[in-house]
Amino acid sequence: MSSTSRRPGGGPTRIAGHTARKRFGQHFLTDPGVIDAIMAALDPRPGQQLVEIGPGLGALTWPVLDRAQHLTVVELDRDLAARWRAREAQRVRVIESDALALDFTTLGAELRVFGNLPYNISSPLLFHLLSAAERVLDQHFMLQQEVVARMVAQPACADYGRMSVMLQWRYRMWDILHVGPQAFSPPPRVHSAVVRMLPRAAGELRGLAPERLQAVTAAAFAQRRKLLRHSLEPWLAARGYGGHFDMQRRAEEVGVDEYVQLALDVAANEPPAV
Repeated sequence: MSSTSRRPGGGPTRIAGHTARKRFGQHFLTDPGVIDAIMAALDPRPGQQLVEIGPGLGALTWPVLDRAQHLTVVELDRDLAARWRAREAQRVRVIESDALALDFTTLGAELRVFGNLPYNISSPLLFHLLSAAERVLDQHFMLQQEVVARMVAQPACADYGRMSVMLQWRYRMWDILHVGPQAFSPPPRVHSAVVRMLPRAAGELRGLAPERLQAVTAAAFAQRRKLLRHSLEPWLAARGYGGHFDMQRRAEEVGVDEYVQLALDVAANEPPAV
């Protein structure tokens, strides 16, 4: 599926005339059962604005085209990008780009974004996509299983962190499929999972700018093993925050709604710009 999921080690693997490249961390999805399960979850339809990140050799691209007839692909590997242009110029819009450098808001509205995200950039890419969430209907991604665990984690567990807070504030998310290494060629050294992400409606976001929440969570989780009085309290004091917030907890014990309210309170306390 993807031309950009990390290969932890070993020499290059040639598949269908293309050599998997270590610098792109390439692993290609080959398991028909996994492909069918992802197709059932994605359920692509004609007329939808489908965008695939990293089409690779087309394990998902071809079945999506069979159902939807057209899609946009974002491909960093120039050889694979050229292959898609040559084979499917009428049905596939090819954007040869690093997904981290692409402004997804320029691709249209009601986007359905999917793909096998590169393990080495999955976290920054998920944060990058936050800026386009208002243009997105849903996202379905194959990721390293431990990343998905952090995305959907609840408070008071080791997996819960900044990523959990930021993404749960912006999306509803479900871990819908676990995938073993044997589903790929070459097989990675990690297990994978597929996550479904539905952007929350504007009213649920409470008018909070993402950078406000990013700043609060960065301060809170800066010393996640210590109580918040060591990390978050000095940060709040420097901003003149005079409200009450229980600092006798660790960052992982605070729920998403509490972090959102704190970010709103801090923003309301700041002097107006001149």
